[in-house]
Amino acid sequence: MYGVIGITNMFLEEHKEHVNNEHLHSLKFSARYLLALVNDILQINKMEEKKIVLENATFNLQSEMNTIINSLAFIADKNENVLRVEVDPAIPEFLIGDELRLSQILMNLISNALKFTHKGEVVVTAKLDNVLENIYYIEFIVSDNGIGIAKHDQEKIFDKFVQIERKDGDYQGTGLGLTIVKRLIELFNSKLVLESGENIGTTFSFKIGFLPDETLEKGMNAEVQSIAVGTGTFRILVVEDNKINQMVTKRIIERNHHECQIVDNGYDAIELVKKEKFDIILMDINMPMINGYETSRRIRDFGITTPIIALTAFDKNEVEPQAAASGIDGVIIKPFEPSELFQLIAGLVKNS
Repeated sequence: MYGVIGITNMFLEEHKEHVNNEHLHSLKFSARYLLALVNDILQINKMEEKKIVLENATFNLQSEMNTIINSLAFIADKNENVLRVEVDPAIPEFLIGDELRLSQILMNLISNALKFTHKGEVVVTAKLDNVLENIYYIEFIVSDNGIGIAKHDQEKIFDKFVQIERKDGDYQGTGLGLTIVKRLIELFNSKLVLESGENIGTTFSFKIGFLPDETLEKGMNAEVQSIAVGTGTFRILVVEDNKINQMVTKRIIERNHHECQIVDNGYDAIELVKKEKFDIILMDINMPMINGYETSRRIRDFGITTPIIALTAFDKNEVEPQAAASGIDGVIIKPFEPSELFQLIAGLVKNS
C-alpha cells in the first residue's frame, strides 16, 4: 500500500496536467480505502486481545480539533455541509492524554456525520463538564441534522461490518468505524451516548477526563514543532529490500533536495556505515537475512552514533520498545506524510 499510494502521489505531483483525472483520484481513494480497511481490522483484533494501551502526552486540544476539521473539509464540501467547531474557553490550553485515540474517535464520528448529512450542518463541541481533583472532564458532542438513524437500527450500528441505509452513491465505508469508536471510548472508561431520529439528525456524545499540563508555557509546544525542516542538505541512507518502496522513498527524499543512497539489506548497510558518513539512516524493520532491529544493534556495536529512524508498516506501539532497545532513535509508520519524516529527521540531526 505504501508503494501504491506513494507512486500515485508522485505521478500527480509530476504530471500536473492529470491533477483532475478522475481515474487517478479513484485509484488513490481505493488504495486509501483498502489501507483503512486493513488498519481497522488489525485494530479491532488488538482491542479484542486487549493489546491497546492509552498513552499520556501533552497536546493542544484547540489545535488538534482544527486539524481534524481541516482534514475533513473535502467531505463537507462534497455534500455541501457547514462544519463548525466550538471549544469551551474554560478548557486548559494544554492537556495530558492520548491525543491519537481521541483524534480517531472524533475523525470517525465527524466523517460519519458529514457523509450522512446533505446541505446541512455538523457541529463539533468540546465543553468543560466539571473539574474533580484537578482532572478536567470534557464532554465532546458531534451533532448533525442529517438523515438520522431509525430506532431499530441504533444497536446494530456498533456491530462489526454493519452499515445501514446504503444506497447507490453512498460512502462505501468499512462498517468498522463506530465499532472502533465505541471500544476506544471504553478504553477511556467512558460511554458513547447516541440520540437520533429519522430525518431529524444524530448526536453522539461522550466524556473524557484529562489532566492539565500546568508546566508547559504558552508557545513552547509551537517552538518544538517549528524545528527548521530543509535547512541544508542531509545525506540519507535507506536500508530497504523492496524495490518499489526504495523508489518511492528515494523520490520523496530527492524531491526535498536531500541526498539518498540505498542498500538492499542489513549486512550491506553495516559495511557501508563503517566506511562512509551519513546524517541519518532510514531502516526497514522486516527484511530478509537480518532484520532492522539486529542491523541497528550491530551498527551501534561499532560505536556509530548516526541517528536511525525505523520506517515500518507495523503498529508504532508494538515497534517502539524493541526499536529503542536496538538503538533506533525514532519510528515512522508507512505510508507517511513527507513533512512528518523531515521534521523528525531535522530534530534528530540537530540533537546529534
